[in-house]
Amino acid sequence: MLRREFVRSSAALAAFAPLAVGAAEKPKRRLRKGYMFGGLRPNAKNGGSLLDRFKLLKDAGFDGVEVSGAMDQKEVLAARDAAGLEIPSVVIHNHWTHPITSPNPGAREIGLEGLRQGLRDAKAYGASSVLFVPAVVNQDTSYADAYTRAVEGIRQAIPLAEELGVAIAIENVWNKFLLSPLEAAAFVDQFKTPAVKWHFDVGNVVDSGWPEQWIRILGSRIVKIHVKEYSRKLRDKEGPYAGFRTELFSGDSNWPAVVSALDAVGYSGWLISEQYRTPGLSDPEWLKNLAGQMDRIIAL
Repeated sequence: MLRREFVRSSAALAAFAPLAVGAAEKPKRRLRKGYMFGGLRPNAKNGGSLLDRFKLLKDAGFDGVEVSGAMDQKEVLAARDAAGLEIPSVVIHNHWTHPITSPNPGAREIGLEGLRQGLRDAKAYGASSVLFVPAVVNQDTSYADAYTRAVEGIRQAIPLAEELGVAIAIENVWNKFLLSPLEAAAFVDQFKTPAVKWHFDVGNVVDSGWPEQWIRILGSRIVKIHVKEYSRKLRDKEGPYAGFRTELFSGDSNWPAVVSALDAVGYSGWLISEQYRTPGLSDPEWLKNLAGQMDRIIAL
């Protein structure tokens, strides 16, 4: 009798063992590290060339690089292939200087052509999206006008985006436009096409809200993530933009909550650093340190 009970108990434990192990194991996140290339300025120490700087990123542990539009395509492709990096995203080069919401029709047309060129560049590089600032609201451009012009301009670019299979990914920046996640989601949804998505910047939200809340609302609309820290303490002490002058894990971005929200909405893909440069470190030291910090975020 005792032997039968022992066998029965052992079988029950064996049946539940895989479930216990599975519950304890954390699934590996399918997230990859990228770097926003505009933050790595050429200098004598890093070699200066595009290839030299791409190699620095690869050696530091990055998988990809986010480049600007309107660069020399042949040079970018050669450096990409030689360094062994991918290009997941292209930043539109003139959305600040020539916004598609400008009161000047000529400036709007230049901005629209910048968006179209960025889409063509992205297709050439194998990038799946472009980072686009859709509007600039200021004393000369009202919120209402900015909204109308942004929608009109994006609609003109959608046919090319759909043809190329590259998404126009709207970024949340300090442009006084689309100030809540609910409005941001509605803005994307009105186009009724997978060619318009969202490029979510974590640090840009911390001044006025909570990134994890934005992520859960935007959900599958998000196609890229910008990793950036922000300190409310520095903001209060030195001014709004000073809040960015801090290292990852030293500010108020709640990274455990951020990655939990990314898991909840099923995000997989790229985390692209647009992080403030730590003073006093050489390029290789700083980039390796940054890559290690991003690994910590991925492992949370």
